[in-house]
Amino acid sequence: MLKKVLIANRGEIACRIVRTAKRMGIATVAVYSDADAKALHVQQADEAVHIGASPATESYLRIDKIIAAAKQTGADAIHPGYGFLSENADLPEACKAAGIIFIGPSAAAMRALGGKAAAKELAIKAGVPVVPGYQGRAQDLKTLTAEAKKIGYPVMIKAVAGGGGRGMRLVENETDLSGLLDSAKREASSAFGNDHVLLEKVVVKPRHIEVQVFGDSHGNVVHLFERDCSLQRRNQKVIEEAPAPGMSTALREMMCAAAVKLAKSVGYEGAGTVEFLVEGGALTAAAPWYFIEMNTRLQVEHPVTEDITGLDLVEWQFRVAASEKLPLTQDKITMRGHAIEVRLCAEDPAKGFMPSIGQIVHFRFATDTDAMDCRLECGVDEGHSISPFYDSMIAKLIVHGVDREAARVKMLDKLRSFKIAGIKTNMEFLRRLLNTARVIKGTFDTGLIADQLTALTAFELSPAASGHAVHALLQQRTVTAAELAHGSARDRTSWENADAFTLGPPREQRVSITVDAQPKTFDITWHGSQAVVAGVKRAASPDAKPILVSPHEDKSRVFAFLDLTPVEFAWPTYDASALDDGNGTGSVRAPINGRVAKLMVKAGDTVAKGDPIAIVEAMKMEHVLAAAIPGTIEKIGVSEGAQVNQGALIATIVVA
Repeated sequence: MLKKVLIANRGEIACRIVRTAKRMGIATVAVYSDADAKALHVQQADEAVHIGASPATESYLRIDKIIAAAKQTGADAIHPGYGFLSENADLPEACKAAGIIFIGPSAAAMRALGGKAAAKELAIKAGVPVVPGYQGRAQDLKTLTAEAKKIGYPVMIKAVAGGGGRGMRLVENETDLSGLLDSAKREASSAFGNDHVLLEKVVVKPRHIEVQVFGDSHGNVVHLFERDCSLQRRNQKVIEEAPAPGMSTALREMMCAAAVKLAKSVGYEGAGTVEFLVEGGALTAAAPWYFIEMNTRLQVEHPVTEDITGLDLVEWQFRVAASEKLPLTQDKITMRGHAIEVRLCAEDPAKGFMPSIGQIVHFRFATDTDAMDCRLECGVDEGHSISPFYDSMIAKLIVHGVDREAARVKMLDKLRSFKIAGIKTNMEFLRRLLNTARVIKGTFDTGLIADQLTALTAFELSPAASGHAVHALLQQRTVTAAELAHGSARDRTSWENADAFTLGPPREQRVSITVDAQPKTFDITWHGSQAVVAGVKRAASPDAKPILVSPHEDKSRVFAFLDLTPVEFAWPTYDASALDDGNGTGSVRAPINGRVAKLMVKAGDTVAKGDPIAIVEAMKMEHVLAAAIPGTIEKIGVSEGAQVNQGALIATIVVA
């Protein structure tokens, strides 16, 4: 068995690998960038090695630094997790040259199956149906334009390396191809270090079904049934479940057999996922289905497979890497019940899923849960900061039930026990999604979120006839979680009031403060130890009652949890930067901390309202900044490739 494993990754997957390694008596080594010096995976591993600056290209994507860290610590194996270098065939080659075991398939198998283009060619030879498209080596605009025309619009651009929706763009017509191609290539290069793409026909009303496969060095390959990953936004999975709702036995047998056949064709070793699209939304034996890609690594959603099979897939990875046979044969692998996983992301659904960056000031999750039926895979904790350099997913919540409805209800219950403040999250969005009629019935497809986006993301606080009364200590305009828990409270005296001093008994203070969720003010009235939040609607659900929490060291903010959304109440502050936005000028500012991926204009250019000005990249996603007014570019405040903070001036527009 392996003795020491270096984990070439970060966040929740690194923590999850550490957990299985410790149970098996395997020592672990974490690697970390500047941004992750205090990260949870660094704290949990037995050893940790610093490998570079915060951008992934200077740390987690540096094979030389990963190998050096393994040699430095005497690790005999490297686990790549998912993302970053997990599907880069250069890493297993470098491991082999250094005498280190790579926990995953061989470089040859990875090249044959890990690249979407090569995998499609292999699937065609194996007789597995594939989505019509172009997966050739030529990457010039002329070739891709001609191939897109042959396929017929709309077409999908896909990065040949990696996954997670990065480097994917839907192209409706030829006019849009060039710009979307540039964007897809930039994003793919940033996320995976490879900008090559392929083109595919757009499948109508598809269900996204994937099959978990496992192979060993003794020629054995098995499947562990399927997962449904159809609930997606921007081609990124949001909720996954196993088994797939409505899956017919005949279709399951055909898809699983095809997945095993494909893996066997290259002598595949380790964990892999074969992904398919089923056209039309129904998983019947007669439904058209197509192979789209194979992920030659562990998947984000692997816990739902673990829950229905009772297996630990990371343990299987360790055993296969140690040259053991697969722990079970196909006839011994069974499934029970139903499992659902939701991805908890630092993002604001009400603002186009804009990534949310900052410190987590409050983090609570009920711990009295049965580990077999509910688990939280997490890479952050209270006090940790979310940086702009990596993926927005911060945790995964997984539940198991005797059937699908039991699992869905349990997931909703567990989500209600989750409280995160300081950053925006998608928890309320997940709750609404789980409660939509089509999700309840299991009759959804990959277009559901786009179809119901407004209802799923609209955040509205309705005025109420009377506010909520919350008793708490209000010393220096703050209330801490600890004080709330102990119920301590006392009257503020006039000596403590922040307004003009007068003699007499304690007075009522009424202060209007703003809520960051929308341009609307709410009143908080203080009288003694009582705080009344006016303008907040009382809902039927018990979690709608406001719970006031504020950061221990930040006296300017208070968070009220309403449903699953932490609403931030902040004291008004003077923003000097607003001076740039008056006198007939328009300022284009960075909406988030990130990197200026591209500047579309230069000083002196004339722009119309809505014209793209720049692209800011954060959390592996691109954000296009557009002109709010027509005019002339007076000033460019940044250079291409520069790191910028939220609110940084990108360009100034003078009204024409």
